Amino acid sequence: MKRVALLVQYDGSHYSGWQKQKNATTVQEILEVALFKITNHAVKTFAAGRTDAGVHASGQVVHFDVDCFFPGNSYSDVLNSLLPSSIRILESVEVKDSWHACYSAVYRHYRYVINNSKFSNLFISKWSWHRYQKVLDEVLMLNASRKMIGEHDFFAFQKSGSNRTNSITTIKNIDIKRVEDLIFVDIKATGFLYGMVRLIIGQLVLVGENKISPEIFTDRWVKKKKNDVKESAPAKGLCFVNAVYQENVFKNINNNDFFPVFLIKGFS
Repeated sequence: MKRVALLVQYDGSHYSGWQKQKNATTVQEILEVALFKITNHAVKTFAAGRTDAGVHASGQVVHFDVDCFFPGNSYSDVLNSLLPSSIRILESVEVKDSWHACYSAVYRHYRYVINNSKFSNLFISKWSWHRYQKVLDEVLMLNASRKMIGEHDFFAFQKSGSNRTNSITTIKNIDIKRVEDLIFVDIKATGFLYGMVRLIIGQLVLVGENKISPEIFTDRWVKKKKNDVKESAPAKGLCFVNAVYQENVFKNINNNDFFPVFLIKGFS
């Protein structure tokens, strides 16, 4: 048996998330169907993170075990010939049997994109949240977010339905920057709770619009006031950028391959 790792991009617009489920089309299901066509037997895949319905991935990491004569670096080309254009394999490599896409990851990186322009933009509407009612104060948002760095209990930023035993996780870094009318929120953490990033963004937008103060924002998550955290950002603005490991598994990819800079007039 060989263990193969994949670096996967997908447009989550028309998928019910990563994980297989009944009566819904998911990325995992489509990928495993393609692997069945190659190997002629069922192949179980494991991902670095489970994205929700409508969430995208620019560098999702997946592994699977297979008894097949294909060399590991051939799976990317073969799979891309079978997959829809909304799912692309950027690279495939053989890895050690002990390596795991999820458990070997040091941290994950999510990015949320807000279009703060007065006008919607057709070319980025599928991958951003058009929040135009007020000009957001991204500096205020960044300052409010800084206290979340470190290990904390983020119970207030967890949607119901999670099967985790606790809501403690470690945020390694948060960065919020504006490029013209686009605001990029980058969060790196050892793990993410169900719905965590979208709930954080929903609250930070309220801070940026001066609807709540940074102190109220902090009070809500520190004191686990889940009932006060009602606003959740839409899925389409969220992207799983990549997972980071102690050793660089994929050799042919640079940062711009994960999440390219928007080269749109007025947004670059």
